[in-house]
Amino acid sequence: MRHRIVSALVGLGLLTATPGFADGEPAGDFDYYVLSLSWSPTWCALEGEARKSPQCDQDFGWVLHGLWPQYERGWPSYCNTTAHDPSKRETAAMADIMGTSGAAWYQWKKHGRCSGLSSQDFLALSREAYSRITRPEVFRKLKDDVKLPASVIEDAFLKDNPAFEPNEITVTCKASRIQEVRICLTRDLEPRKCGADVIRDCTLDDALFEAID
Repeated sequence: MRHRIVSALVGLGLLTATPGFADGEPAGDFDYYVLSLSWSPTWCALEGEARKSPQCDQDFGWVLHGLWPQYERGWPSYCNTTAHDPSKRETAAMADIMGTSGAAWYQWKKHGRCSGLSSQDFLALSREAYSRITRPEVFRKLKDDVKLPASVIEDAFLKDNPAFEPNEITVTCKASRIQEVRICLTRDLEPRKCGADVIRDCTLDDALFEAID
């Protein structure tokens, strides 16, 4: 209902955009986090190389796509918050796990503002969440591209992260390639069951998984 009212007011010109604010939900109103890890070779093949992203000039494997506040069904985005945006120095400091500083800025703008945290605390929490997940070394050791069941990726993460259950990790595909691993966490970064709209595993049995160059 709120969204319809806001949309109507915007249409009448009674509301205008304000920097740092959006027509989204209130900051801090969410149920859990989804930690999204992107396989860099896939992103580069589908998007990054065409953009000439500096991420694709490095040998990244699983990079932090984002730490996303989530509802039990659906998610908030571009939330209304009074928190200050991160500085260029702060977003640049995330490039070692996110690929680029631009990725860190975008994730703050779309998702971090919904956390109810300051930008500094959200970036720190994102790094902490990333550091808690063991990313299987076997994937970095591949010499050649392979086609495999998406379930192999999930099984490897479960093996190296024994605190997690299968309904707390999901694997996504895009363009017949392994795209991301998404891991569901409480606000305290503990494992928890994913919502019904998150736990939609890729069912491909011949998904392309590119080796790191």
